Amino acid sequence: MNPDSPIVFVVDDDFRVRESLCSLITSRGLHVAVFGSAAEFLECEKPDKPACLILDLQLPGTSGLELQHQLTNGDAPPIVFISGHGDIPSSVRAMKAGAIEFLSKPFSEQELMHAIDNAITIDRIARQKRTELAELQRHYSLLTPREREVLPFVVEGYANKVTAADLGTSEITIGVHRGQIMRKMAAKSLAELVRMADKLGIHRLTDPPK
Repeated sequence: MNPDSPIVFVVDDDFRVRESLCSLITSRGLHVAVFGSAAEFLECEKPDKPACLILDLQLPGTSGLELQHQLTNGDAPPIVFISGHGDIPSSVRAMKAGAIEFLSKPFSEQELMHAIDNAITIDRIARQKRTELAELQRHYSLLTPREREVLPFVVEGYANKVTAADLGTSEITIGVHRGQIMRKMAAKSLAELVRMADKLGIHRLTDPPK
């Protein structure tokens, strides 16, 4: 199986719905994994690939909304809710909590596939951002404590002389630190380093040097 090949998880307690959705989604060239309850889904080991979760609102034990809440803090796939008993308050709660779509049964194949395609696209983008951030964090971990002190001055655009005076060292030393920062962060330009710092949440100087 291609590691980038997406998978669709279906959680619904009605086996007829599971079979129908599995047949439809598979016919569109996507991999499918079906579950009859939230507990079954949570216990299953998930492959590391783009995904989408088709989730029934009404489930035995843990409800769809409760499962959505449990998945909030993880890297869960985007959720498309389906329900034959949906109501406006439930749909509002689901969407506010981050659901991609809320479909009331019966829904058309086109509606479902559009929601799935949208969810998988969103998950691909999110996974790419997480990968890029992890790589940036790896580069940042290579910096020494002193280089991490110098970094905010560099991205703020302060001259080596000003930075050296504020940190109590020499201008030459700051120049060396600056070069090491650029090398370790694999930044090709100052503008790229600034973007990296923003993504890492590097705080700007609260008390700029005078």
